[in-house]
Order: sequence, then C-alpha cells, then structure tokens
Amino acid sequence: MEKIKIEKNTVQETLIIPLYGRKMCSEKFSALYTDIYAKKLCDRLDYDFSELEKKNNSFLYEFGTLEAAMRQLDIIWEIKEYLKIYPKATIVNLGCGLDETGKACDNGSCSIVNVDFPDVINVRNQLISNHEREKNVACDLKDYSWMNEVDGSNGVVFFAAGVFHYFKREEVKSLVLELSKRYEKGCLIFDSVGKLGLKLMMSKILKNMGIKDVEGLFYVNNTIKELNWSDKIKVTSKGYMLGYYNMKSFNIRSFHRLLARIGDNVMKMKINKLQLIFHIF
Repeated sequence: MEKIKIEKNTVQETLIIPLYGRKMCSEKFSALYTDIYAKKLCDRLDYDFSELEKKNNSFLYEFGTLEAAMRQLDIIWEIKEYLKIYPKATIVNLGCGLDETGKACDNGSCSIVNVDFPDVINVRNQLISNHEREKNVACDLKDYSWMNEVDGSNGVVFFAAGVFHYFKREEVKSLVLELSKRYEKGCLIFDSVGKLGLKLMMSKILKNMGIKDVEGLFYVNNTIKELNWSDKIKVTSKGYMLGYYNMKSFNIRSFHRLLARIGDNVMKMKINKLQLIFHIF
C-alpha cells in the first residue's frame, strides 16, 4: 500500500504529534488506553518520525502522551454518556485531524461527521475509510456553512480536542452561541487550559505556527464564570487528567500523578461540557 507523504512545516505535520502521542501511549500505558487506529495510521505515513522517537523514553514526553490519551478518554466517556440518552445522535468531530474518536464511540445507530480544513480532509480521505453513517466535511470551523451538513434532529454531540487553543476568545464564544441557536438537543465537549497553561504548554507550538500573541487566544481560568455566555447553556467541567480516572491502577508512576494534579489545578486543564438545553446526563 502506498504511503502518504507528510512534509515538514506544513499544516498536515501538526496532525502527526497527537497521532504519534496516541500511538506511544497505547504502547506504554496499554492497560489504561488503547487506540487501535493510531499505529495503523502511523505505518501508512511517509514521515520522518526520528525526532519524536528520540523522545520516547523522556519522562516529560511520556507525560505528554499520557495527557493526550486522558483527554481522549474523557471526551469518549462524555460522548458515550450523551449517546445513552440520544442513541441516534450525530457525533461531530471539530478539527478532526486524523482522530477517529467517532468510531471509538460508535454504538451502531449514531452518525459521525468529521470537520477540518480542506487540506487536512484531503489527507484524511487518503488514509481513513468512512463507514456508511460517517462523512467528512472540508471547511474552516469559523465558516459556519459546515453546520448545514449536521443533522441534529436526533440529538448532536460536538467535540473539539486540542482545537480551541488556536482560536480567539470571541471566536469560541461566537461558535458556541451559533450552536446554541441551531441545536436545541445539542452538547459541546472541549478541553481548555488556563492562561498560565496556555503560555507554558502551548507557547512553543504556537510560535512554530507563527502565532506570537497569546493574549487574545482562548483560555479559561474559571469555567463556570467565563463560559456563562447564555441562559440556554448549562456549563460543567472536570479536570482532564484526574477528573475522570484516578490513574492509580494503570502502572503509572506517582510523579506522573503529581504532574497530573498540577495540570488540573495549576494549569487549569479542564474538560468542559456545554449542554445546549437543560437535560441532566
């Protein structure tokens, strides 16, 4: 099978880091996390993984892969809870990259929509096969025309993993309010970090992307207060390192758990759930 070439310093390259992180976490912490898609996708790519492979045994890189895995596990947990109430809902992966969380949550009745930039969807189409209830939409998330491709009549759960860090605060607010107008049964799940977390964790990535000013970018220090944008939205949040799983039974080092507590409490790493009507899940 022909491999897909990924060039350095391209938008497509930004897809590799989280994908490779999920692959490594599956190998290092298999009792906690398994991503059956990540290794297969990495094997299909013509990309120099040598720099990432050098970091494999680095303690901080291990923690980074663990962080990416916990975020996915938490989001999967929330999606599955939503599907218990709306089993025929549409799952919408915002800024999907090469992530297959939709398939990981598939209950046999739901639909899946993956949304990302056209060049990203082009790579995805070459690497990943969709099933009959799944489709890809090539569109900038800030161009709301992609919403015309999303049927929310049986419920809809949107999620964004590692996406909104690159948005301005007002862009996230505008998107959320637009969703609240269109999807009365909807739910939006996304991760966030606080201002300190944005500067410490994201500064290098943002700099590599040519983004120098982090001041206007989206961060959340106080979830309930800062995301209270409409009386049509109910906001809840949990720490995404330890808010869902205590990590005590998965052969994870105690220092990793210490960093996890710092991440949740100091860096304000959260999984946020915005319910667009007042259902209790």
